[in-house]
Amino acid sequence: MSADNYFVTDQNAIYFLTFTVEDWIDVFTRKEYKVVMADSLNYCIENKGLELFAWCLMSNHIHLVCRAEENCRISDIVRDLKKFTAKAILKMIEREPESRKEWMLYRFRYAGKFDNRIKTYKFWQETNHAILLDNTRLIEQRINYTHENPVRALIVFKAEDYLYSSARDYAGEKGIVNVQMML
Repeated sequence: MSADNYFVTDQNAIYFLTFTVEDWIDVFTRKEYKVVMADSLNYCIENKGLELFAWCLMSNHIHLVCRAEENCRISDIVRDLKKFTAKAILKMIEREPESRKEWMLYRFRYAGKFDNRIKTYKFWQETNHAILLDNTRLIEQRINYTHENPVRALIVFKAEDYLYSSARDYAGEKGIVNVQMML
């Protein structure tokens, strides 16, 4: 069960999920880390049964509106996605030039000390802040909220100008992740 009381109760329902980096560290300011996240979403869509309707990657968290295909479990998909992206990005931080390397690894190591299941580093916060979207109004509201995130953060003026989001798809352009549009 999630620590924040927002957890998945129906493995095939549509959810609004938020994954947050430990300590709200702004990891996704580097293109390379963003690409890992986008590629991993596409992999889960093609191979794990993820149906993704909207997404937006910010500097320290990602929002998804999604569900699992029949005979798949959203909890399993999320577990695998978070595990893979954590390992891949941490490996990149360790091996590639990164000005914040020592500080970030220290913070991830420190977070890992408080979780017996973690060997060294804890990248993602435990919670997925799962909110069940059980009607069209809620789905539309969360898709719009997701797409407007970079606008609210003053990164772009128009949501569709942000590359790491499905707002481009909903504006009639091709995005970098293969979403299924709902609106």
